Amino acid sequence: MTTLHADLTRILKQSRVVAVLGFHPDTMKPAHFVPEYLQRQGYTVIPVNPALAQRGESYFGQKAVASLAELTVPVDVVEVFRRSDKVRSHLEDILAMQPLPKVVWMQQGIRDDSVAAELTARGIEVVQNRCMLTDHRALM
Repeated sequence: MTTLHADLTRILKQSRVVAVLGFHPDTMKPAHFVPEYLQRQGYTVIPVNPALAQRGESYFGQKAVASLAELTVPVDVVEVFRRSDKVRSHLEDILAMQPLPKVVWMQQGIRDDSVAAELTARGIEVVQNRCMLTDHRALM
């Protein structure tokens, strides 16, 4: 097993609470069906979407929150479903989380190397341009 696969397997096994930044209510979009898959695999999935939070919506037994600052439980992974050019706008919120998340996982097609370097410097593991659903199916 490559080091990357070993790291991904460890993250997927040890991480149980996932905050989904950019969660989408449309079941046909990856920002919905990937978190739904994770929830079916036993993960606690917390949707982060201001519009859904404003309407008081819940998904997978968890009330949507407007921002990472509103999370009331420790999070293992912040899973990012935002365009690459929007990732930096969430850096301050991620670094303000208490406790810090163990991992920031940018979904397939999402990458920001400078944000990744800043997160890594603060002790947060970063996965970029990979799908949690695909990796879970392949490795678990």
